[in-house]
Amino acid sequence: MEKDDLKSLVTQMYENLLENIDCQDYADKEHVIAYLRDSIDALSNLKDEQITSIEHAKSAFSNAYKEIASSSISSYKDTNESFKQLSQMHKETLNTCTDDSTIDIPLITKKFNQIQSHMTDEVKKANEIISKLSSQVKQLEKESNLDSLTKTLNRRALGTYLNTICSKKYTPYELHLIMLDIDDFKIINDTYGHVAGDKILIFIANILKKTLRDGDKIFRYGGEEFVLILNRIDSEHCQKILLRILEVLEKNKLFYKGDTINVTVSMGSTILANEDSPDALLSRADKGLYRAKNEGKNTIRMELADGN
Repeated sequence: MEKDDLKSLVTQMYENLLENIDCQDYADKEHVIAYLRDSIDALSNLKDEQITSIEHAKSAFSNAYKEIASSSISSYKDTNESFKQLSQMHKETLNTCTDDSTIDIPLITKKFNQIQSHMTDEVKKANEIISKLSSQVKQLEKESNLDSLTKTLNRRALGTYLNTICSKKYTPYELHLIMLDIDDFKIINDTYGHVAGDKILIFIANILKKTLRDGDKIFRYGGEEFVLILNRIDSEHCQKILLRILEVLEKNKLFYKGDTINVTVSMGSTILANEDSPDALLSRADKGLYRAKNEGKNTIRMELADGN
């Protein structure tokens, strides 16, 4: 994230913290510490969550961890109240067992055994709360669908999406899958460094977001490869959109440390066929991409299923 994005996100965290404090009947320093600990987890996981903009990042932080942070503050409140009760029990025990002339050892033992039992129960409850919150954080990490660098959907999300699509016996509209690869990416990395490579990936992702339709999907497949899904579109219009991507890339140059880096991409395209598996669909698009690379790069090649 850029510096301004981070400042905006921190402002969101501050507003969330104030909201959580306001909703508590009682709040102290420990409650704030608890919230900040959860916020650290939230920030650590934002790179994996589904974020397409800083506003989305703020929303993801607020929504995904609001309940956890609130639960955590409430649990600290309950723990604090429990130990206040323990302190009161200690005080009552001392008042009961202190006498000018005698000390009732059995009574003291009984009272402190009660306190020990109470403390054991509270520790058990605290551990259960910690375990539950940790599980929630892990589940959020597992369900994360965003690539941390490009803020496009990641390969895990692609697998889930294709499994859903391919599980249907029949799709009443055309679905086009395109595998896109940045040309000569290794040479660019070797020449300008990996920071430049990362900037190119972000540059490509932003152009794709601006060029494709709202309902189209962009996935970072790995390395310098992206997978595009275009729904409800015929081959002619799909081809026009892909050519538009090549055209926009040609007109938009990436400037890095005073140098102009020319970036082109090659694409392999295919159409979902009945009974396709995710692997079959990706394999055909990959064959089209291979042809595009071998036939000069900066171009598009379509690979259809047998019988189409």
